[in-house]
Amino acid sequence: MTMTVQRTDQRSGPPAASGPPARRRLSLAARIRRDRMLLLFAAPGMLLLILFHYLPLLGNVIAFQDYLPFLGFRGSEWTGLGNFSVLVTGDAEFVTALKNTLVLSLIQTVFVFPIPILLALALNSLLSERVKKLVQSILYLPHFLSWVIVVSLFQQILGGSGIVNQVLREQGFGVLNVIGNPDAFFAVLTSQVVWKDSGWATILFLAALSRIDVEQYEAAAVDGASRWRQLWHVTLPGLRGIIILLLILKLGDSLTVGFEQIILQQPAVGQQASEVLDTYVYNNGIVNGDWGTAAAVGLVKGLVGAALVFGANKIAHLFGEAGVYQR
Repeated sequence: MTMTVQRTDQRSGPPAASGPPARRRLSLAARIRRDRMLLLFAAPGMLLLILFHYLPLLGNVIAFQDYLPFLGFRGSEWTGLGNFSVLVTGDAEFVTALKNTLVLSLIQTVFVFPIPILLALALNSLLSERVKKLVQSILYLPHFLSWVIVVSLFQQILGGSGIVNQVLREQGFGVLNVIGNPDAFFAVLTSQVVWKDSGWATILFLAALSRIDVEQYEAAAVDGASRWRQLWHVTLPGLRGIIILLLILKLGDSLTVGFEQIILQQPAVGQQASEVLDTYVYNNGIVNGDWGTAAAVGLVKGLVGAALVFGANKIAHLFGEAGVYQR
């Protein structure tokens, strides 16, 4: 009898806490075995990144040398931070390149970045799928053209002997100096970037729009929300994550404003109007042979870009967004 009472008392005690079992953290070897097929498929891309992106970073050692190609890394004289003096002494060419880079970066961030969003919203509003696919194909096509072809097309249209000026001459008007005009150079660059890449950039935003639940629009319509209210309270919040992600990446790449595009058109407008950090590195390193200074400027440019990515990603985390990588 006593044993029965004791067992009853034990059973009548507080129930054990129930909940999901604690997840056991897998070791590195276990995770490699689990994801071996994924890692195998990613191996070629990782190999390319290592060979052509990470190993060349070792070449930044010439930023601290008076590097001469025929002497190599070992034979070149060490200069310490001497090559970085151009960043603080106010070298006229460097200041011009930095100013042009910052202006172009600001223009492309403020004016060019929102255009793919607007295009995606406009395409998403089209009711006919056939028309939508046709417009998408037309917008995507310029992305597959090289900058050589894009610059040539603009010269054939807006150059001194281009189509526009030929029509103006036939009508008795004066010619427009657009391609070779230093004052219009930034506008030409911006229009080329918009025409070539804006359509391609809409792919990500269209994919994000397709993931927004249609029931949210229906619920908003039932509550009496207009199309503008639906855009503001449903569509834009659905795009917020991808917008923040691409903006962070854009900030990291903000000091790279199109080397190939600019170097092709630099002879027409001169270095004063077109010199940016990338062309400064090329002209001083490859052309003039000042390898150390060019490497120093390129190294600082890369470090600033990395700092912008980490800083912007930290700010995104403070506002509750995922950013480029998780905390």
